[in-house]
Amino acid sequence: MNINKRKLLVAGNWKMNGTRSLVKEFIKDFDTKFLSSMDVALCPPSILIAEFSEGRIPVGAQDVSACDNGAHTGDLSVSMLNDFECKYCIVGHSERRDDHGESSELVAEKAAKLIEAGITPIICCGEPLSVREAGKVNEYVEAQLKAVFDRIPVSQLGDAVIAYEPIWAIGTGVTASPQEAQDVHAFIRQFIASYDGKLADSMQILYGGSVKPDNAKELFGQADIDGGLIGGASLKAKDFNAICQAAY
Repeated sequence: MNINKRKLLVAGNWKMNGTRSLVKEFIKDFDTKFLSSMDVALCPPSILIAEFSEGRIPVGAQDVSACDNGAHTGDLSVSMLNDFECKYCIVGHSERRDDHGESSELVAEKAAKLIEAGITPIICCGEPLSVREAGKVNEYVEAQLKAVFDRIPVSQLGDAVIAYEPIWAIGTGVTASPQEAQDVHAFIRQFIASYDGKLADSMQILYGGSVKPDNAKELFGQADIDGGLIGGASLKAKDFNAICQAAY
């Protein structure tokens, strides 16, 4: 593990929330001091990306198509994201996997498209409660990540981020304990190390799942947690500031 690694805090998944007035309020209230000491990004709904794209905070998207420009109504291509200078893009969020039937292979294809276009994919993985209760967390997460490592050469994965989000903790108010989160993050880093040790040391692995100002410091203090993919708590800049302060 690289102890000098910068933390990455991603505001968004905003999910299907947000308005132009909320964007203005967020920009006004966000404390830009954090930009000098950590990596920060915003991933709003696609219709609001343009509202952020000229600001100081790096912007990202919540999803992208695995297809190129063309007859794919409603989708966003990597070239569209590049046109708005998106630095990041979330792929494989559990809500995309569940609501839209996205396979791990499709997630890997999207991540490959993003890397090819110079956009950092934030690749989500995580288990439902039934898998955790069955004691199969590592096997479940490994299968999700293996699809990515089977599709993308290790030499290109330095331009990727992993986000561990236990599904049972997303938007429920229930958070994995710091030790539960650390255990899975350590497993993910060990899995990456089985392909390339240097990549395992350098890759940012984020935790997402009901991160709040009152639990962020302990979560981010774990050895293998390199930041957070923040959901509901990122809708208010003051709460997101407090979470950034926990990693400062």
